[in-house]
Amino acid sequence: MYDKHFGVDLPPFSLAPDPHFLYMSDQHREAFAHLLYGIRNDSGFVLLTGEVGTGKTTVCRLLLEQLPENTEVALILNPKLNTVELLASICDEFGISYPPGTESIKVLVDSLNRYLLELHGRGARAVLIIDEAQNLASDVLEQVRLLTNLETNERKLLQIIMLGQPELLEKLGRPELRQLDQRITARYHLGPLSPSEMGAYIGHRLAVAGLHRPLFDAASLNTVYQLTRGTPRLINLVCDRAMLGAYSRGQMQVDRRTVETAAREVFGRGRQAGGFPGRRWAATAFVVLLAAAGGYGLRHFLAVSPPASGEPQPTVAAATGAAPAAVAAPTPLSPAVRREPPPVAPKPPETVAMEGAAEQPAAPDPV
Repeated sequence: MYDKHFGVDLPPFSLAPDPHFLYMSDQHREAFAHLLYGIRNDSGFVLLTGEVGTGKTTVCRLLLEQLPENTEVALILNPKLNTVELLASICDEFGISYPPGTESIKVLVDSLNRYLLELHGRGARAVLIIDEAQNLASDVLEQVRLLTNLETNERKLLQIIMLGQPELLEKLGRPELRQLDQRITARYHLGPLSPSEMGAYIGHRLAVAGLHRPLFDAASLNTVYQLTRGTPRLINLVCDRAMLGAYSRGQMQVDRRTVETAAREVFGRGRQAGGFPGRRWAATAFVVLLAAAGGYGLRHFLAVSPPASGEPQPTVAAATGAAPAAVAAPTPLSPAVRREPPPVAPKPPETVAMEGAAEQPAAPDPV
């Protein structure tokens, strides 16, 4: 919609994992190097993790574009499958035939093994990529580990790359999955971009789209970072909506006000610049509750005078109007564990005067 207004050839902040728009920050370059190392060195297992929207899938798509021609790839995008369904999906991705409707794990694994041996004989290799691997059940992850047992005396027949969110690391830390965790030979965790990386990221995507001039000023870039904390997917959401807002106002540059308006449309009114959603509201509510509690305590202190010596102490149940519960007789403390009572706060002069007047004996009636 705003392409002609800003002079871009493509939408610069599309959410599609297009590797042509991938900005190779230091950590994205290192993540890509880990994946490439695992493929070229027959490492068996390679693991790439990161928070939602940090660019794991886009890095993987770049890897797919740079694999050798003699490489066959099976890409599993929806891993919420049981063991049989996963094996069948892998066979489908590789184009392996198997008896229709089979529920036998052995039949599927044997079919896969024959195919991998055939590839090896032709000098080709096979790569299995599982995205969103944190959704795999523990028994399915164990079956994935067993696939690495398909090997010759020289090398593994199947290289496996798993992409997932940090929950995958928690799963791999379980005792029952320690064998799988020990077989991972290359692993990397993607984090958010730094403020300087975010500015370069936005400039890179605009340049790839065909715009070679600054579009966001310094204040707007600072606001974008405060709102997104450097997460690429959130940056794309905010910047795309901000460009739409600038277009609707006839502006050729995106300012801070436009970014803030765009963020409210994308995230709702809960997210604040400079913090996470609702943080300012929570702090305000805490202060109000604290003030209310303090006011009630002060009124209660002034209104209730301490009981005279020998009178029973008021209980929490009496103060709240609830029925008193039975209380066991206290056990006297030995001298070694006896604690001194806490110091009593000084009373206001008005309360002291009232107590003094109440303690004066009444004048005797005249005879």
